[in-house]
Amino acid sequence: MMYESFKLFAGVLSNRTRFDIVMLLMKKEMSVLELCSESAYEQSRVSHNLKCLLNCGFVDVEQHGRRHVYSLNHEMKDLISEIENHIQLYEARLRKCDILREET
Repeated sequence: MMYESFKLFAGVLSNRTRFDIVMLLMKKEMSVLELCSESAYEQSRVSHNLKCLLNCGFVDVEQHGRRHVYSLNHEMKDLISEIENHIQLYEARLRKCDILREET
């Protein structure tokens, strides 16, 4: 059961659009239009993937007047920072791992 949960979790970030949105939201909170402008993705694509991120607990949304402003939730922001730190420390090893290269 835990494996399937980890697989689902990793699947959220394995999608390039969602990954890009998460990385943008690491920097600051943004509206859909700001995310579209920063990413060059169409509004429908951003909105569709934000819905997934929201449903999976990765992002929060607040309404500011007529705008919805999205932010990475605090726990997710901390987790992404820890993952980034790990990658910085071990990226060379990850890239050299023959087993991982065979699996991709």
